[in-house]
Amino acid sequence: MTRIKDTFLKLKKSNKKALVSYLVAGDPDLETSLRIMHLMIKEGVDLIELGVPFSDPMAEGVSIQKGYERALVNGVSLEDSLSLIKKFRKKDKKTPIILMGYMNPFDSMGSKVFCRKASKSGLDGILIVDMPPEESIEFTKETKKMGIDIIRLVAPTTSSSRVKKICKEASGFVYYISLKGITGANLINSKEVRKKISKLQNLTKLPVVVGFGIRDGIAASSVIDLADGIVVGSAFVDIMGGQKSKIDKEMSIKIRDLSQAINKS
Repeated sequence: MTRIKDTFLKLKKSNKKALVSYLVAGDPDLETSLRIMHLMIKEGVDLIELGVPFSDPMAEGVSIQKGYERALVNGVSLEDSLSLIKKFRKKDKKTPIILMGYMNPFDSMGSKVFCRKASKSGLDGILIVDMPPEESIEFTKETKKMGIDIIRLVAPTTSSSRVKKICKEASGFVYYISLKGITGANLINSKEVRKKISKLQNLTKLPVVVGFGIRDGIAASSVIDLADGIVVGSAFVDIMGGQKSKIDKEMSIKIRDLSQAINKS
């Protein structure tokens, strides 16, 4: 059983929802990233999604773009991101780690080389924003060999036929984008999100998590009732861009707020 599947099963048995945190690898530096990853787990995060720094992140809002810029100034690469996971695994063998990024760095490394290195580092899943199922046949083949899940995105504008195809190709969990536009945007239509999640759950047995636009406990509680978990990114990345001396305290407060909101019972 994969770490991702095991985590969601344990949460379900405990009647709890998953809190998935997003960080940019190497933001503001690799040492801080590693320390905060461990802090996140200690405070209640269940899965960690690491963004691979990229110069043209089309789906990202201002907060995550700035996080990418801070990491790129330090020259952080896909290789460094995998090394960060490997270091994390020295102390944590249980928490699922997902890499999220754009096709170019992965393509440059090559699917076979990447999957081999990813497996050795302890990676559990991969989410490539601009890689549709039709263009990921080779990647899917290699990830399956190495036991790495391919997480798929479903947007509010995705057609029903397309959603069926995406759910069929996905593994690990399905990531539902809660609003149209970029990460960190506001004004989630919680009624519409719940409606879409219900439809998704009729098409897949995989857990469904919701992301984009969830910055605090109020937003989290408005969409969590039907979902299996939430992804929070911009709110955490904003903290990483603040004063270094305040990162740990602010991160702990934010995680507790979100964790309590999604697990009120």
